[in-house]
Amino acid sequence: MLNPKIQEALNEQINAEFWSAYLYLAMAMHFESEGHAGVANWFRIQFKEEQAHAEIFINYIVSRGGRVVLKPIAEVPQTWASPLAAFEDTLAHEQKVTAMINALYALAEEHRDYATRGKLDWFVAEQVEEEETAQGLIDRLKLTGDNGLALYMLDSELAARVFNVPAPLQSAE
Repeated sequence: MLNPKIQEALNEQINAEFWSAYLYLAMAMHFESEGHAGVANWFRIQFKEEQAHAEIFINYIVSRGGRVVLKPIAEVPQTWASPLAAFEDTLAHEQKVTAMINALYALAEEHRDYATRGKLDWFVAEQVEEEETAQGLIDRLKLTGDNGLALYMLDSELAARVFNVPAPLQSAE
């Protein structure tokens, strides 16, 4: 059985994951309308990943006999000045999510909930990857500058990204 404080915090994280998904879907729709199909694809995949993260937390709460409480999702931004601006927002957002995961981890340790702490290990590693990927794309976009051909090539590369079911959900299928 989950500690009530941990259950509440996990439910807050579910809401944050769905908010993240909604943010990335908004980014995808914005760049779809701007003609950046590859950037839009990258954000569509990110949208699916964030939904999967929420599902991992949902499955975990249920497996521990807890109760999932879905709350309203706050409004997200709708436009970005450029792909670079969107990826800078992505990095800042992922850094915020990292802080939230770290706070959950600390709460689990405080309550000696080693099962929750163990579940969070995957998310800790995932956040390192999320931040690294966003920073790498920022660096590459800065290198392109105003070079339309370089942006076209990066956009084409991002169009090839595909969704991979996260490991914690693979056994659930």
